[in-house]
Amino acid sequence: MWELISANRRKSFFLFVIMGSCLILLGYFIGAAYAPRGGGFIGIGIAFFIWMILSVISYFSGDSILLAVSGARPVTPDVHQQLFNVVDEMKIAAGLPAMPKVYIIDSPAPNAFATGRKPENCAIAVTAGLLTRLNRDELQGVVAHETSHIMNRDIQFMTFAGVMLGSIVLISQIFVRSLWFSGGGSRYRGRSKDSGQGAAIFMIIAIAFAILAPIFAQLLYLAISRRREYLADASAARLTRYPEGLASALEKIAKSPEKLEGANDATAGLYIINPLQKNRADLSAWTSTHPPIAERIAILRALSQGASLVDYQNAFNKIKGKKDAVIPDSGLKDATPVPLRGAGAAAEKGAGAQKRELGDLMRAVNGFLFLTCACGLKIKVPPDFKKESIACPRCGRENKIPSAELATLAGVGAIISKDIPGMAPSGAPSTYKRKGTGWETFNCTCGRPVQLSPQFQGKEITCPSCGRKTLIQS
Repeated sequence: MWELISANRRKSFFLFVIMGSCLILLGYFIGAAYAPRGGGFIGIGIAFFIWMILSVISYFSGDSILLAVSGARPVTPDVHQQLFNVVDEMKIAAGLPAMPKVYIIDSPAPNAFATGRKPENCAIAVTAGLLTRLNRDELQGVVAHETSHIMNRDIQFMTFAGVMLGSIVLISQIFVRSLWFSGGGSRYRGRSKDSGQGAAIFMIIAIAFAILAPIFAQLLYLAISRRREYLADASAARLTRYPEGLASALEKIAKSPEKLEGANDATAGLYIINPLQKNRADLSAWTSTHPPIAERIAILRALSQGASLVDYQNAFNKIKGKKDAVIPDSGLKDATPVPLRGAGAAAEKGAGAQKRELGDLMRAVNGFLFLTCACGLKIKVPPDFKKESIACPRCGRENKIPSAELATLAGVGAIISKDIPGMAPSGAPSTYKRKGTGWETFNCTCGRPVQLSPQFQGKEITCPSCGRKTLIQS
């Protein structure tokens, strides 16, 4: 796989150099337009400086900015245990050096993206709508696709390519808009005839290049994005050995009518499906950051003999009706068969169940607490509720948020902290007995609310604040 990553990097670097050349030429022509003698080199310096500043910001804070702009919030396994299990499975399958951080976006529109500087420091963000609409196989396919972007070293390159594209667009717009305030031809008064003609020629070239360079760079950026989406689909099928999971997920995401409010032009290319496309299934490849969805689904469903990269390339050629290498040569040299597996047991959820699960998940992401009254009513307490108890709207009974108790299980014994009376020392477990299988909230002995989701099936959970383990009894 390292040979595949190296080949991917070489091709990426070549395209990166082309975009860099566009940036340098743009700076040169704009500088020469203002000062024919030596101004071109000053323009190169200014363009390079702008690009470096944006790149530094992108490298050190790009992932945090993208996650914040997208409305993504970090979550712990208690919010959605299945998601963490799937991410951990794909992390192991892909051989990543560290577990990606997990984020959930408070949106009913199904989608997902990955970001980060390197595999050791990366994140996967999914929407609440994705979690409620997809079964486990489909969720695994989406997570595998995003993990593949991390594994193939796509996310860092795409971030820098996007910054370079943004630099080209920014410099072009500044130059073109400055012409409105330049006073027309007054800049050439007082110059010799030859000098004025030379400046005019450079100005015409600069205007033309300022218009064409962003278009050319955008087409290069889109070409890079589309090819990497094919490779991520191929790698995802290889990781899961069940291409139908990703194909079915793409189909559901494409058919979703909801709009992802947090998406914009800067982040749209990162998602597994462009959330800004109105007609996602039939969008022209020339103007899209992603290949046509129908084509991606057809290629995945054509993988009937195996899920290797060679199998994907053959399926790609069959669906496209022509040979076009989307898999680097090093990947095609690996003829190791990757057998397909069967579908996992996963029942489809009804529309009503999806709606209820979506509502509860979005409340959990937003910090709501979940209580079950003795009368059976599920009470959802908003995060800004400061009282210690809340009255049940049905029976009027006062309900306090339950707290984990000091462990008294066999082999553990009653533990009393010497530092804080009534609390277990750091690392000593406490216990909590579940009241049902739905969402529940209890307070850790440190006072922090801990949520248990319907997917949680573990025997213990760790408090994100104090690190103390709480044993969960059914």
